[in-house]
Amino acid sequence: MPDFPKDRLTLPKSLGVLLIIAIILASLNLRPAVTSLGALLDLVIEDLQMNGFVAGMITGIPPLCFALLGPLAPRLAGKRGPELVVVAAMAAVLLGIALRSVAPGTGFFLLCTALALAGIAVGNILMPVLVKRWFPEKVGIATGAYTTAVALGASGVAGIAVPVNQMLGGNWRVGLGFWGLLALVALVLWVVVYFGLKNQIGHHQQQAKTDTQAADLGPMSKNSTAWWVALFFGGQSAVAYIFMGWLPKIFIDFGASPAFAGSLLAILLGVGVPLSFVMPALAAKFANQAPLVIINGVVGMIAIIGMLIAPLQYAVLWVVLLGICGSNFPLALTMIGLKARTAAGVSRLSTFGQSAGYLLAFPGPFLVGVLHEVTGSWTAPMLLIAGLIIFQTLVGVMAGLPRYIEDAQRQEIL
Repeated sequence: MPDFPKDRLTLPKSLGVLLIIAIILASLNLRPAVTSLGALLDLVIEDLQMNGFVAGMITGIPPLCFALLGPLAPRLAGKRGPELVVVAAMAAVLLGIALRSVAPGTGFFLLCTALALAGIAVGNILMPVLVKRWFPEKVGIATGAYTTAVALGASGVAGIAVPVNQMLGGNWRVGLGFWGLLALVALVLWVVVYFGLKNQIGHHQQQAKTDTQAADLGPMSKNSTAWWVALFFGGQSAVAYIFMGWLPKIFIDFGASPAFAGSLLAILLGVGVPLSFVMPALAAKFANQAPLVIINGVVGMIAIIGMLIAPLQYAVLWVVLLGICGSNFPLALTMIGLKARTAAGVSRLSTFGQSAGYLLAFPGPFLVGVLHEVTGSWTAPMLLIAGLIIFQTLVGVMAGLPRYIEDAQRQEIL
């Protein structure tokens, strides 16, 4: 573990508890705008008369938005502080969800969705920063708390979005707008937290400037540790978004009923909830996270081989194994917090690692669709996924080595 500055203010216990609750609530809002839309997409397409290209773009665009909009976060945080920027991010998520629920046409719907995704992109970048900033000696536990919330927000909303929509009358506008209430709660709490932490924020802003000046990080694009983390983040993100978008159809084409195929996706995402808490705490105990990466890679390859040989007979087992492999997501986020010595370093690494990673992940779901369309089979797409699992394992081993981005003077670029 890195050495932490000794002059950081001790956070009052009550504020510390309130802050971690606020971080958890913000994290719960980092996926529902995406997963609720996926669950109700057919209704939206029919009502707004979207063509196939637009519908396909909606399902594949979240990682691209995260990649392009994420770099805004450190610039804004550097001027206003990450706490105030998270307040603005929650407001953007709330407005985006609320306004798209009354969108009269496709163009306005896409614009509002982009607004919500912008808030999510900023939140993605700043959660590791806030953990390092306020809980530098509890990175594993605090990261576990917020990554569990991200996983819960994804799996929970994916599982109940349709029943909730039916309970509210079956109108997709009400069904999508409902999740704005979660963002509203997070926004209110973050406003309270911001004013409660105002004195401490001033100290941390000054400390962040000192940290930045003391560490000559240089461009992250020339930092080998930053690249390994970015490649690992991109590899695991590509596999995750492929399965979020294609897993039900893969199993339906293998012969499963639509209901069973949907439940398999819920199981995959659900497995990630407890692992999102366990993995960061476990990773923080090791100087080298490579063994955890290897275990996840082996488990993932077993699942892919099983799906190719006996997809339906042991379908539940395969998706459970894929869910375990998917714990590379909280592991990658934990690495962002562990591979920098200061909050300023984490901010730089989080921005570069997630932005470059999501950009690398963006083509994955489209390539799977193209391969399936061209070959008429799922064999080639499954082999592509296997290749991505091998790739993320190899680069993850390098990312997990015990070193920091501040040691760039002793590193060589790839």
